[in-house]
Amino acid sequence: MTQRERALAVFKGETPDVVPWYADLSHWYAVERGTRFVPVAGHARDRDMVELHRRCGAGLYLNLGTFYDVEYDSDDVRETVRVEGDVFRYTLATPLGVLVEQRDWSRVSFSWDITHRLIQSVEDFPIVELAVAARRYVPRYERHHEWDAELGELGLPFAAAAYSGLGFLMSRYMGVENTVYALHDHPATVRRFVDTMNESVLRLIDVLVASPSPVVFFSDNLDAVTQPPSLFRQYSAGCYAEMARRAHAAGKYVSVHLDGRMGGLLEALAECGIDAVDAVTPAPMGDLTPEECRARAGEDMILWGGIPPTAWEPRTPDSRFRDTVKRWLDLRLASPRLVLAPGDQVPPGTEYRRIAEVAGLVEEYGRY
Repeated sequence: MTQRERALAVFKGETPDVVPWYADLSHWYAVERGTRFVPVAGHARDRDMVELHRRCGAGLYLNLGTFYDVEYDSDDVRETVRVEGDVFRYTLATPLGVLVEQRDWSRVSFSWDITHRLIQSVEDFPIVELAVAARRYVPRYERHHEWDAELGELGLPFAAAAYSGLGFLMSRYMGVENTVYALHDHPATVRRFVDTMNESVLRLIDVLVASPSPVVFFSDNLDAVTQPPSLFRQYSAGCYAEMARRAHAAGKYVSVHLDGRMGGLLEALAECGIDAVDAVTPAPMGDLTPEECRARAGEDMILWGGIPPTAWEPRTPDSRFRDTVKRWLDLRLASPRLVLAPGDQVPPGTEYRRIAEVAGLVEEYGRY
């Protein structure tokens, strides 16, 4: 079977010949080239990145841009993005005011640190709410077809969306601390904001489930510490369940990006009808062992991940790396709803030989 056939089999609840091996190598790839990603969706098809995945036998599914464009019904709402040297600025302008997000490039973490949040207080909420209410999503399905042709049997292009309302506040707009204060001090205001954002999310989901992609990918960068199950159920679960319902009604699947602590969230996502949990990061970086991940997710939800960043570290002995991969592959004995992948990324500094070794380990220890 090809990597595409294996992933589709897992989503359909069938058993592939071996556990699928998929990888998000974008961060590692950018640093190796001496470049850096920009925190907005790009749409150019990077054939070198495709070839990298082909050489190491890993399926490709993410960082393929978006299959839609964002437009506004009002000419008074404008978004601008500027990158000048080590500074990234996103500006949102509406008749109610102008907000700016700034990120500075970190040469230590090879990432963009948010140094100025778009939202400084709940008084800024109406500016974002006005913009979101005027936002519409324009299908650009030709991008999917282009990537689909580029990848062939190597991978499966996911139709990627962004954050939910709470996810935007936690991960991007306000940050964890200010969001928690707002939740306690202004619960009704936060609820209105989250509901407005989630209504926009569902409009986007309608566009994505109508796309040719079989899988809708949704990312709140969930973490059970910053978005504990109680908070998730209160503010996000309804949106997630409706997202799953709409996708399933269209014959599509939903994959959710959970790249932090998982305790309680795996169960909550299963309750919402989510098909797959992406970037699963087991201990020691995560809070659960591989076996605990399977037990808490149940037999029907796909676990997509398994190799924590510590395993890729050059100082980690080869034997320990192999044992990490084999332990995750052993979960196939409990359920074929399993994909091997980095959780969350292959970190910069990883030796290529280790990435290239995985395909052989899967063939040897991941066969059904």
